[in-house]
Amino acid sequence: MPRRTLSVPHPTGDPTPSNFGEKDPLKSNEDPHAGAPEEKVELRKKVTLLRGISIITGTIIGAGIFISPKGILKNSGSVGMSLVVWIACGILSLFGALSYAELGTSIKKSGGHYTYILEAFGPKMAFMRMWVDMIAIRPAGLAVIALAFGRYILEPLFMPCGVPEIAIKLATTIGLTAVMYLNSMSVSWTARIQIFLTFTKLLTIAVIIVPGVYLLFKGQTKNFENAFEVSTVHLSGLPLAFYSGMFAYAGWFYLNFVTEEVENPERTVPLAICISMAIVMICYTMTNVAYYTVMSAEELLASDAVAVTFAEKLMGNFSFAVPVFVALSCFGSMNGCLFAISRMFYVASREGQLPEVLAMIHIRRHTPLPAVIVLYPITLLILFLGDIYSLLNFMSFLRWLFIGVAVIGLIYMRYTRPDMPRPFKVPIFIPAVFSLTCFFMVFLSLYSDPINTGIGFAISLTGIPAYYIFIHCERKPKWFQKFSDYVNRSLQIILEVVPADQ
Repeated sequence: MPRRTLSVPHPTGDPTPSNFGEKDPLKSNEDPHAGAPEEKVELRKKVTLLRGISIITGTIIGAGIFISPKGILKNSGSVGMSLVVWIACGILSLFGALSYAELGTSIKKSGGHYTYILEAFGPKMAFMRMWVDMIAIRPAGLAVIALAFGRYILEPLFMPCGVPEIAIKLATTIGLTAVMYLNSMSVSWTARIQIFLTFTKLLTIAVIIVPGVYLLFKGQTKNFENAFEVSTVHLSGLPLAFYSGMFAYAGWFYLNFVTEEVENPERTVPLAICISMAIVMICYTMTNVAYYTVMSAEELLASDAVAVTFAEKLMGNFSFAVPVFVALSCFGSMNGCLFAISRMFYVASREGQLPEVLAMIHIRRHTPLPAVIVLYPITLLILFLGDIYSLLNFMSFLRWLFIGVAVIGLIYMRYTRPDMPRPFKVPIFIPAVFSLTCFFMVFLSLYSDPINTGIGFAISLTGIPAYYIFIHCERKPKWFQKFSDYVNRSLQIILEVVPADQ
């Protein structure tokens, strides 16, 4: 479908043609600036190495490490084995991240999973991935992180009482709106705040690690005695422990969603991924060591918020500040996630698989405003009306299924497109091991929770009729075409957006 352009107000107040950069023959004799080239409307390369590291690190490190690392301990059965699982999941996630580093440097398009599946396996499978993301996975994921933000930002105000649910949802809505506004207004400020929040997270983790390791070196090692006791290890639970660990590391792929905005992606993408994964692995492992130094396994399993319990035992009155740090951590995860995911919708629209207005850019802010705000109404609807956690259970296995498919695409393109430039190339066993891990987790979901997994699979299959109705079918009714054109044109005027200059 051909793109339509629209005359929009210029920042100075003078009308300017939608063809930015061309002279207006009616004004060339009277406007001294008529012959000057207009500023290109495009997404600019503003993601530096530091900003790339902050996107990955700040999105991976969410509320989980502060609240509930007990899932891995519960399923692994011992302190020592839980630490092994944390390290092993970090290495497996690094394998996935290195695979995505090759994909990101050989396919220099934004969009992440969507783009790589599109390049390897075609538009139908890519559309199914994007469809499930838009209708369920991303709105539910954002709603969960936003709810954690709302709960923990209010907790110090209501201590020692519980926080009312309506107050949590109001705070959640404010936090979500703030993230949407920030991402709509400025790429630079979004990146700066992400850097600040990432340093805040790392500072919080340092506050946990330093006193814990200090006590460990002073000889407080009783909780590590018999750390690998065989009788307590549950072999049947180890796959579930790995499942929890891989989710804790999820987020290493988000820089690949914004590849077109990365400065020198051939160097920046692999370097940012490797540095970020090293930081996260060290932080996660040492944070758990600090927890076990101060708390016994029984105390950790009994805690609903491990970092709060840790602070109460070690820091006394300082513990009231921990929920605030957790809330800031959640805000950083929301910010990084939305910044990245909006680019997938932008690219999908550019490929003709979403309404064309989603591939347009604000004329002054240079942000993909429609792609940023498209999730806002769906997320609020799920937040107030939906069963968020059930929806996440339905969709959890689909995330790993499609990530596994994207990495299989890397192996597939090694043979089908051997001449593709690959500035960064990993040994073939790395994507092979990681994709097998993804498919193992999918199989585990089918075995351990067949009902929820089946429902999630059924929801994903709705992408097939949607593809044929909205994408494949070229002869759409005239009323549908007119309505679509009217909506796109109206939104273009209201949001002050235009197609990006090519």
